[in-house]
Amino acid sequence: MSEKIAIIGAGMGGLSSAAMLAARGHDVTVIEKEDWVGGKARTVRVDGRDIAAGPTVFTMRDVFDRIFQACGARLDDYINVRRAEVIARHAWDDREQLDLFADPVRSEEAIGDFAGAGAASDFRAFREEARRIYEVLDEPFLRGDKSYTPFPMMWRIGLSRIGDAMAMRPFDNLWKALGQHFSDPRLQQLFGRYATYCGSDPFRSPATLMLIAHTEARGVWLIDGGINALANALKALAEAKGVSFITGSGAAQILTEGRRVSGVRLDNGDTVRADIVVSNADPAALTSGKFGEIARKAVPEMPPSKRSLSALVWFAHAETSGFNLSHHNVFFSPDYAREFQDIAAGRPPSDPTVYVCAQDRSASLHDAPAIADGMRERIQIIVNAPANGDTHTYTAEETEKCTHIMRSTLQRCGLTLEQDMPSQLATPQTWEGLFPATGGALYGRASHGWAASFLRQGPKTRIPGLYCAGGATHPAAGVPMAALSGLLAARTIERDLGSMRRFHRAATPGGTSMPSAKTGSMG
Repeated sequence: MSEKIAIIGAGMGGLSSAAMLAARGHDVTVIEKEDWVGGKARTVRVDGRDIAAGPTVFTMRDVFDRIFQACGARLDDYINVRRAEVIARHAWDDREQLDLFADPVRSEEAIGDFAGAGAASDFRAFREEARRIYEVLDEPFLRGDKSYTPFPMMWRIGLSRIGDAMAMRPFDNLWKALGQHFSDPRLQQLFGRYATYCGSDPFRSPATLMLIAHTEARGVWLIDGGINALANALKALAEAKGVSFITGSGAAQILTEGRRVSGVRLDNGDTVRADIVVSNADPAALTSGKFGEIARKAVPEMPPSKRSLSALVWFAHAETSGFNLSHHNVFFSPDYAREFQDIAAGRPPSDPTVYVCAQDRSASLHDAPAIADGMRERIQIIVNAPANGDTHTYTAEETEKCTHIMRSTLQRCGLTLEQDMPSQLATPQTWEGLFPATGGALYGRASHGWAASFLRQGPKTRIPGLYCAGGATHPAAGVPMAALSGLLAARTIERDLGSMRRFHRAATPGGTSMPSAKTGSMG
């Protein structure tokens, strides 16, 4: 039986759920307030060039391969994607540099050359623990149903694997665990940075997040056109399955009739009738009343103190000199603890770690310069920042200071940017404007403490027929995790519809029994 389904937001979660629900025969309409799809994954026009904006690291490709396969298509027919040979280039100053590679043996050798044979052995043990944590959590948690406590998840892992369950180290601190693995503080800092992939402070995060290192070890991929090209591919896939898209007009109100959702009223006054609504917005948009008073009660409210990191992001077309950039580059702060203390105090870091995505550079083992001397290249520069975009005004003086500090970090590590480079700067205020009620938090709830992952919003809400998906919901932030949230929402909807049909058949005397829809995993 086909249902009318409206999806608010065309981020990765919304696009994934749209494609999967349409593939099951439902009538799906996606409502997106912007003119583009992809949510945070978009493009910004600078100096006549399109700069890929938003997330830059593409891992867990198999999640998207399965979505396309489930819809009778191939990912490779929609995007050009290749595996990165160099995962990232790291620098602490103009002398200390370290590359990590897709080949773990090459990474081990590089770490040994960088920090000694003992560090190479440390990395081998760390890599094995990260792999074990990932494999324990992959099916029951990352791709599984939402759990509100560890116990249902441990049940899915199995009582016979209780040792594996405890190996997740949910009660151990990430920074301390890394200190047990690595005696070299630079390596502790390098692998601690993975906590920022889900918008979290490595000094306050659980050791479970070591699994992120294994997601990269499984493969980092580069997409021509950036992650937004992947979003456009999902849109094309969804359209091929019959999904309709409304762009440039957002959702103003989630409508209900008899305590159940009945549709969405748009900013322009139009109404999209629906039996089911999926909110691909941050759950804070619901609790703040952005979609009406009734929707405000759909999910628990999260205090601003629990927000993840925001960011200062420069989109630039600039000449660079000095440091030989790879595609992904990290320039570390000399005082990592102070960086996160500054953010916790509500101010941009005074001596930050800086990430540079050099979009015209390859991630190959061959370091021949990809950019001719005197030519500009497309770069995205990211510095972590507090999620205070709804309470703090970033003045021209403050943004100029932040730009100067960012340049100083790069220069200390040997990279010089063109002085008057064409650029745009996005602050937490910018992100608050794009994603209201978040303060500019880019990852939903921060993963601080053992319980944080279980407190993320799941697909079901308190309002029948209203579901949630997106990077701020279960299982976690990030491109593949947002897509998995969309698959979980679609799977949960199918399961609930199957239950409703079975109930109505049982409650109807003389009713005709019909096979229910399959409710197995779509991901």
